[in-house]
Amino acid sequence: MFMNFTKGLIVTALVLFVLLIRCCNSIDSITTDQAIRDGEVLVSNGEVFELGFFSPGKSTNRYVGIWYKRDKEKTVVWVANRDDPINETSGVLSIGAHDLILYARNQSNITFWSTKSNVSISSSSTPDPKYKAQLLDTGNLVLVERESQKVTWQSFDYLTHTVLPFMKLGINKRTGFNWFLTSWKSEDDPGTGSYTYKIDPNGAPQMVLYKDNVRYWRTGRWWWSDIPVVLTTSFSNSSFLNNQDEVTVTWGLLNSSISTRIVVDYSGTIQQFNWYEQDLGWNQIWSGPMDRCDYYGRCGAFGYCDSDSISVFECKCLPGFQPKLPDEWNMRNASSGCVRRLESCKNGEGFIKLVKVKVPDTSWARVDMNLSSKACEQQCLRDCSCLAYTISSNAPIIGCMTWYGKLVDTKNFADGDQDLYLRVDALELAEYTKKSKGFLAKKGRLPILVVSIAMISFFICFGCWCAKRKRKKYPWERKNDDDSRTHQDLTLFNLKSIVAATNNFSAANKLGEGGFGPVYKGLLANGQEVAVKRLSKNSGQGLEQFKNEVMLIAKLQHRNLVRLFGCCIHTKEKMLIYEYLTNKSLDFFIFDKKRSSLLDWKTRFEIIFGIARGVLYLHQDSRLKIIHRDLKASNVLLDSTMNPKISDFGMAKMFGEDQMQAKTNRVVGTYGYMSPEYAMEGRYSEKSDVFSFGVLLLEIISGKRNTSYDNQTPSPNLIGQIWDMWTEEQALGMVDPSLGESYPAHEVSRCIQIGLLCVQESASDRPTMSEVIFMLGNETTLPSPKKPAFILQSSNPNSIASKGSTPSLNDVTITMLEAR
Repeated sequence: MFMNFTKGLIVTALVLFVLLIRCCNSIDSITTDQAIRDGEVLVSNGEVFELGFFSPGKSTNRYVGIWYKRDKEKTVVWVANRDDPINETSGVLSIGAHDLILYARNQSNITFWSTKSNVSISSSSTPDPKYKAQLLDTGNLVLVERESQKVTWQSFDYLTHTVLPFMKLGINKRTGFNWFLTSWKSEDDPGTGSYTYKIDPNGAPQMVLYKDNVRYWRTGRWWWSDIPVVLTTSFSNSSFLNNQDEVTVTWGLLNSSISTRIVVDYSGTIQQFNWYEQDLGWNQIWSGPMDRCDYYGRCGAFGYCDSDSISVFECKCLPGFQPKLPDEWNMRNASSGCVRRLESCKNGEGFIKLVKVKVPDTSWARVDMNLSSKACEQQCLRDCSCLAYTISSNAPIIGCMTWYGKLVDTKNFADGDQDLYLRVDALELAEYTKKSKGFLAKKGRLPILVVSIAMISFFICFGCWCAKRKRKKYPWERKNDDDSRTHQDLTLFNLKSIVAATNNFSAANKLGEGGFGPVYKGLLANGQEVAVKRLSKNSGQGLEQFKNEVMLIAKLQHRNLVRLFGCCIHTKEKMLIYEYLTNKSLDFFIFDKKRSSLLDWKTRFEIIFGIARGVLYLHQDSRLKIIHRDLKASNVLLDSTMNPKISDFGMAKMFGEDQMQAKTNRVVGTYGYMSPEYAMEGRYSEKSDVFSFGVLLLEIISGKRNTSYDNQTPSPNLIGQIWDMWTEEQALGMVDPSLGESYPAHEVSRCIQIGLLCVQESASDRPTMSEVIFMLGNETTLPSPKKPAFILQSSNPNSIASKGSTPSLNDVTITMLEAR
């Protein structure tokens, strides 16, 4: 009996040992005698990717997907049965007859998905022992013949909404097979959505985003010229193949420790994410379309979209063209496009050079890689149907590209390196030679007399200009690679024109007054409305701050940042001329009981999200890494559609690419918005702006200033009041009463929690702006906030801090603090 008992223990131990081995050693493949059931996973050999069942968002449907193993959020990069979900947790993925099949255990006669697309196969088909399914470290799920190791099917051929390194996009010319991305329907439904991203092989191949099969956005040229970190860099490369068999583009990583992905989102944007190990999360590094000029054909055929234009309407006709339907054009409807003013193909015609543009749709273009610049020009000039040409110096398309047909979807492209030569009649060429400015430069055959007159006029005007120009040359006008561009992009207004525009700075035109001086509404001679910031002569902002603001804003382009048109300098007068925003600043609304009722929750949330995107651009997506240092409600302006734009960069600081923080002995900013480490120690970083954003978010929700004092509560400021209410699970009691009950309680509560995360006392505890945007846009579990920093420690509204004197902050006195 003892022997039998011992044998039983041994058998049990062996069974447990086998089970333990299976649990502890994840499998990366299955054969005919194995299957993946709902709740089980495949893990690639290097433990990079994981395959299993999941339910997206709020859905209870079950899908088979692939995600990065280390991603706790299980962000899915590929879906098998995207249009055929299982509505229960009895799914099984197994090998059938020459294929992989997905079925439910209690519905074994129904196949929800199979690798043999368009072929109806019963899940009861006899499994073929010759095959195995394996998940690779690239994220590719492959079906392999076990003996020959031949891949008979792979998930990389059937992309969903994400492209990973080493995936392929393009077309097989012989079979017509297409590798492309398609968005999800929504965050809760991975089904085939409305947006498709793929190669257009016609003319010169290019990448195009379609909405319901209609062109929605074109990324410039075939290569991902608008998407960063995809072109050849220190850690990634891309390759293009265009031969008799296929036209495809592939990109890969040179460093296997880096994880990145590009997603076609259901919202109609293309986004790129990088994995940040220290944050154990994805960081969005780019998103497009970025501005109104990105949308395909916005200005119609032969139109040109200028996102940097100071005029209200961004559309212009290309040189030599005029609106086809002037009445519609005057109503800011450019869909009908433009038509040529004069017939071309006459003696003396030539080309006008458009500098740094997104070249027109290359579907109507031809490529000849053997032609030089001069030969390309001559070839186009000989053919009356040739409308324009460019010389591409970007591999693999190096050579001459010419256009025949419509010129559609042309726009300015500040970071681009393409120049477009547009064919015009000789009269047009002469006219543009005379009045050229901005993005135009000339190239063509001009009559000698015209050239001579132009040269004589130039030297006469240049001499007069030099004689009159006696004023000091300011630092940003130095002719170096950086500052000369800033100068050339800005207009230097004279004082007379600004005085006339503002009616001599009349009180009726005054919009408000900031820390550095008043702001006036102005109307320029061309009808353009502007906002004029007049620097106070006794303000804290001197020439250095003024120069700083001019140079910074001139280099920043984002829909959530205010646009700077130019500046005016006259003796001691220094002024900045901005775009005029009809709805003034955010504090004009949220801190006024009557006007705050105009902001429903949807509008407030869009304002919050827009501000977050603007700050993220400053921290991460712009060519410069910038810390704003004075983010507050009065520095957020609102346009006619209540789109927020961050303004006032007088205190902003540029950081080096790898710089994390800096320190100053001169603390400047606004009470209530400054982070504790900045106010007390002069240390500032991205997390300083995050703190300010958190304060601003809580102000938008509550309709109260952070510095407001409520004698009904023991807390000295808004942050403290909200924290107290949060700990008592009564945070919604702080919501602006003007919202009434018409707001989603869950979403508002979530935003309050995000605000409290941003104002935590320790900078290391605060999220980054990319994390903030992710939390705002996704229903993910949020961490619990730690006790926030209480900067204003006054016990009543009559304290010295509220009067503007040097306050005591957290019992530490700051003697260099400068309030604004």
